[in-house]
Amino acid sequence: MDRRKFIAASAAAAAAAAVASCGRAGGLSGAAPFTCKAGSDKMKLRYYPYELQLAHTFTVSSFSRKTTPGVQLEIDYCGHTGYGEASMPPYLGHTVNSVCSFLEKVDLSGFDGPFEMEDIMEYLDTLSSGDSPAKAAIDIALHDLLGKLLGQPLYRIWGYNPKKEKYTSYTIGIDTPEVVREKTLECAGRFRVLKVKVGLDSDEQMIRTIREVTDFPLVVDANQGWKDPHKALEEIFWLKEQGVQLVEQPLPVDMIDETAWLTEFSPLPIIADEAVQRLGDVSRLKGVYSGINIKLMKSTGLLEARKMIAAARSNAMTVMLGCMTETSCACTAVAQLSPTADFCDIDGNLLITNDLFEGVKVVDGLLRLPSGPGLGLVKKS
Repeated sequence: MDRRKFIAASAAAAAAAAVASCGRAGGLSGAAPFTCKAGSDKMKLRYYPYELQLAHTFTVSSFSRKTTPGVQLEIDYCGHTGYGEASMPPYLGHTVNSVCSFLEKVDLSGFDGPFEMEDIMEYLDTLSSGDSPAKAAIDIALHDLLGKLLGQPLYRIWGYNPKKEKYTSYTIGIDTPEVVREKTLECAGRFRVLKVKVGLDSDEQMIRTIREVTDFPLVVDANQGWKDPHKALEEIFWLKEQGVQLVEQPLPVDMIDETAWLTEFSPLPIIADEAVQRLGDVSRLKGVYSGINIKLMKSTGLLEARKMIAAARSNAMTVMLGCMTETSCACTAVAQLSPTADFCDIDGNLLITNDLFEGVKVVDGLLRLPSGPGLGLVKKS
């Protein structure tokens, strides 16, 4: 028996034992060891475009949009379906065509199920050095399958405590004072932290308008919109007085020395967003930023995201979990990691009007993880 088949067989045996034990020990009701019917023991991949419709026009320092292109993905294996998703905000350079072109090259027939996830993700990197959203879609679906085969939510498999609920911020895009005031009022009673997009000459007006409505803690995201580090530092001191807790990506990613200087003297944590993509970026950014914002569409999914969290902790860096505009599929996936985070900005599913799933909920501003196996998603009819 070769290494790959041995690993798969061992994992399957362990999964069966774990699920059976959970059934006896008060785990998920009705859980039973999985078995594969003839012809269902090969992973079958399918996908289709799905455009996300935003409830409001979304504006940041460099662009505005009312929709986000996406691709929904499913992997069938042993009578279960794992759900995944690729979301492609246009500024990242990925498109529906680029995602589908990558997925057309993927052949999972040589792998014996999602238990070979490390090998599968290494294989995907041999197909392309980029295409992170497409890889994330596969990673998310594999994790969903893994949990369903084990009969447990991912956070339980990883040993995370779902009672360590974290607040998520809700994003207020750049807009007129009237619209900003309206959006802020919509958050009343639902959220306890707001994320404000800044980076233009209207920054102070944005913050003052929100402060007319609420005294909630704020985080701000400049999306590389500030260019002068000295002016940025002045603004950060003022933002701290307004109850802001952290600043995301204040300067362009290529202003490394300037960002390190800003981080050294800033009274608030400076968090890398566009500057951090995958695991290799984390140690490189130590001393440049206070922390990192991990998003699955950048990291290629949950497998690498967990490695990035470990790397950030080893470098004494703050961990923030974020998302793109996504359905509850990808948002629920990253929310599985929320017990490990310092800050969460997982609201992409709340910004759209055509969500395909029910998953993670926000209750009084707190992320409430579903209890079902895998991601715990329920697909809407």
